[in-house]
Amino acid sequence: MEFLSSPELASQLSALGKVLAIDLVLAGDNAVAVGLAAAALPQELRRKAILIGLAAAVVLRIVFALVTVQLLAIVGLLIAGGVLLLWVCWKMWRELQEAATHDQAEAQAELELALAIEHGKGPSPEEMGLKRKSFGAALVQILIADVTMSLDNVLAVAGAAHDHPWIMVFGLVLSIGLMGVAATYIAKLLGRYRWIGYVGLVIVLYVAIHMIWDGYRSTVVRALAVEQHNASAPAFLDVTAEEVTKSCRPEKGEKLTICLAQQAIAEP
Repeated sequence: MEFLSSPELASQLSALGKVLAIDLVLAGDNAVAVGLAAAALPQELRRKAILIGLAAAVVLRIVFALVTVQLLAIVGLLIAGGVLLLWVCWKMWRELQEAATHDQAEAQAELELALAIEHGKGPSPEEMGLKRKSFGAALVQILIADVTMSLDNVLAVAGAAHDHPWIMVFGLVLSIGLMGVAATYIAKLLGRYRWIGYVGLVIVLYVAIHMIWDGYRSTVVRALAVEQHNASAPAFLDVTAEEVTKSCRPEKGEKLTICLAQQAIAEP
């Protein structure tokens, strides 16, 4: 039973919990965003446009996942990913504040409208005071919403679980499943219990800050600047030998040897 108290298991469970919360919160956002993007189409075309958008979103998430895993290994891009997630946090905060200022009945009516549209139902564009769009124009808007939400989700999941590849794969597969099957239910759940959104916001904010922190320290190591950093920074910020080993993983051959040589000057 020793494995139950191992630091590795605790790290994996923590990453899994963060990934589940991120998928839950962002899946609900995706349902509402796509539903509203299809509002300017006649009812008979809404479901078709959303299904095409869903198929495209699945492909996009797979592509983004493959690319993101490779890109996060590039020096400095982990910091950039963290900064982008800070923008996601700001967007989530604004949405939560807007929802808090709405009358509960009005907010629920807006949510029900978006979800009805997402299922190809709801009032016509004319009844909502909207100008009808062509199928192609509405599809482009849906695809833009899917691209934004897919990138947000992949970055957040990769940031939360990049030390545990199997959890990252699980999180991305789950995000696709939730988006296609349970997004409507999740959106209703988030509309009823707003505190879940705030919990998700805190987790995404933590992931963003952690990515920036890890990205900075990885950049110090791979730029061969550990000695200069440790000499100028307070002792509690010193880069450790363990961090050198972790940050040098993407390097190969002679570059790996040079990178690991910094262990001798890092804190044990």
